Amino acid sequence: MEAIRIENLSKYYGKARGIEQINLSVAEGEFFGFIGPNGAGKSTTIRTLLGLVSPTGGHAAVLGFDIVKEKEKILARTGYLPSEAMFHSGMRVRDVLKLSADLRKKDCRDVAAGLCERLQLDTGRKVDELSFGNRKKVAIVCALQHEPQLLILDEPTSGLDPLMQKAFFEILRERNKKGATVFLSSHILSEIQRNCNRAAIIRAGRIIACDSVEALSQTNARRVNIHGCAELEGLAGIRDRKEAEGVVSFLYNGEMKALLQVLAAGDVTDLSVSEPDLEEIFMHFYEK
Repeated sequence: MEAIRIENLSKYYGKARGIEQINLSVAEGEFFGFIGPNGAGKSTTIRTLLGLVSPTGGHAAVLGFDIVKEKEKILARTGYLPSEAMFHSGMRVRDVLKLSADLRKKDCRDVAAGLCERLQLDTGRKVDELSFGNRKKVAIVCALQHEPQLLILDEPTSGLDPLMQKAFFEILRERNKKGATVFLSSHILSEIQRNCNRAAIIRAGRIIACDSVEALSQTNARRVNIHGCAELEGLAGIRDRKEAEGVVSFLYNGEMKALLQVLAAGDVTDLSVSEPDLEEIFMHFYEK
């Protein structure tokens, strides 16, 4: 069964575009990445899938349930982590976690205690006193403590320090190995590249690419760094050129023979050619 199936899903806020004609499929058990900068439509897609906003057009199902007619069933089986977490003022962390568990009619104390220990979260503090990062930890425990089938995470690591990010992704990988589906929305491409099997790229409310992370990373372009000087003007296939401290760096997708001829005629003291990282490829998709 598909954990998420989206068919021509659209959402408009009046005349303003949210998302347009999105088609996407995520299999059960996948660790799936959803990539795009702020304003691309990531959060709108997620909120529509969870029934928090109503679609303007199209259809979608989550865990086999219709997002309009059966959203209560979806929410019961899903752990959702919003990009910004808000809690009732005056409550202590332990009270927030108990309220979240009670709403799901489930005893989550043992799982919550383990998560709090790994994330170094003090359950005796009031949520009003917490930093942004610690509020995010509370939201993480609320999303994970009932051990849902599907985790939908919207920019989950903002506010977390590197050690907590590491602990967080270790927890996600453990859940994924046990069969949970992870849908990770992020603009931090290294998170996607390290953790996801497949990913979709969204731009201006539309999916512009969807494939395995490995396939998305494959390109004919190469990152070239040269020390010294060479006459590169007029050489086709160069983009994203940068120059600093005697090093010229650029992406090159032209003929390698032509590049080598130009470099041989110049005064090049060192050369490196490597595959571009996912961030550079992501920008390539956005520029096309």
